Amino acid sequence: MSTDLANPSGTPRRPSQRQVINTAICSTLAWSCDLFDLFIILFVAPTIGAIFFPSNSQLLSLAAVYAAYAVTLVMRPLGSAIFGPYADRNGRRRAMIVAVGGIGTVTGLMGLLPTINQVGLLAPILFILLRVLQGIFVGGVVSSSHTIGTETVEPRLRGLVSGIIGTGAAIGSLLASAMYFIVSHIFPGDSFLTWGWRVMFFGGFVGAILSAFIYRAVEESPLWLAAEQRRQQSRSPLRDLFTRKYASINVVNMMIVIGAGIQIYLTQSYLPAFLKLINKVPGQELGGILVIANFAAIAATPIFGHLSDSFGRKRVFLFLGVANLILIPSCYMLLARLSSDSLGLIYLYALILTFCGNAVLAPIIIFLNERFPTKLRATGTSLSWNAGFALGGMMPTFVTLASGTVEHIPSTVITFLLVAIALYIVGAIIVPETQGKMT
Repeated sequence: MSTDLANPSGTPRRPSQRQVINTAICSTLAWSCDLFDLFIILFVAPTIGAIFFPSNSQLLSLAAVYAAYAVTLVMRPLGSAIFGPYADRNGRRRAMIVAVGGIGTVTGLMGLLPTINQVGLLAPILFILLRVLQGIFVGGVVSSSHTIGTETVEPRLRGLVSGIIGTGAAIGSLLASAMYFIVSHIFPGDSFLTWGWRVMFFGGFVGAILSAFIYRAVEESPLWLAAEQRRQQSRSPLRDLFTRKYASINVVNMMIVIGAGIQIYLTQSYLPAFLKLINKVPGQELGGILVIANFAAIAATPIFGHLSDSFGRKRVFLFLGVANLILIPSCYMLLARLSSDSLGLIYLYALILTFCGNAVLAPIIIFLNERFPTKLRATGTSLSWNAGFALGGMMPTFVTLASGTVEHIPSTVITFLLVAIALYIVGAIIVPETQGKMT
């Protein structure tokens, strides 16, 4: 099925338009499934806190949920260490099928867990164990979805396709928002504590179904197949990645990815809790706001991914860093002054925050791909991405704990974001231009 995509000489053949479209769609859907499964817990964080991590302090319960969320992110580099080398040695397609099916199944199983009132401490232990397993599969999704799409498309469109794949984050969040909006209407009030949160997690089983679709629709990357024919695969991609040759590349990659990861997790991901705790937005209204805001996020990544094809990755990084340094803190300061009666302005600031937070993702996928040769690309891209976003994913926990009280959350969020955006800008200044250097 796949070996006909490389010439006998070992040079990649030009893929058909159908292959390009199928690969771009499946890469985006795989990433959407990944983020849908990850974001579900953020939308039901207060509920999960009450039934798995109860406490006299609402803030402590919420912090415990974010810590359970962070556990998944911390395990992502381990998933990269497992699936990245597998994808570099055996192909991106196989890694994607296993990872997408695994993460969907694990998320669905969370909806079957007993609560702390039913089995005591066993409940949070089981919950965290499933989060650990989920994190490993998440690392696998990144190693495959973040490489196969850009390796299949022609060079002049790689930034655009990188941005399209990046919409997976916003699409996953949008799907989680829409599901929360629907489920909170079907199971209002106390019924959400009994059944609503379970139904949310059951949505993860869609990933298992999607993996079967990917199996039928996606062909292997032409670049990987060409490298295989030339026998250029590394026997130990992980070991090769940590040689002196790639040391400086890994450090600068991390600066940009950590800075971007914190921005998205403290905008789009933290927004549901912020609107609920600070602005007192009711659950049903909250779902509507987040659904609309995610449409702005979906628009952001293709726009700036395409701009990176025209102006280069480095210039887009610098522009977004400076813009976000102004816009994101300003929106949070203004948002913190509003009550739930000011829904129009809350919608506006939520739109800007999700747009800005997601925009920084656009050029990162192709930028990381261009930093590594084909034989190390899945391992290098996924480790840089997952290690950076693992730290970014811990920020909601750190912000919640560092705030001490609900009233201090806005100032703490802004402080953390200013440091993250500054790191992102410094990384963008240091990094060389990579456009057109992927082989």
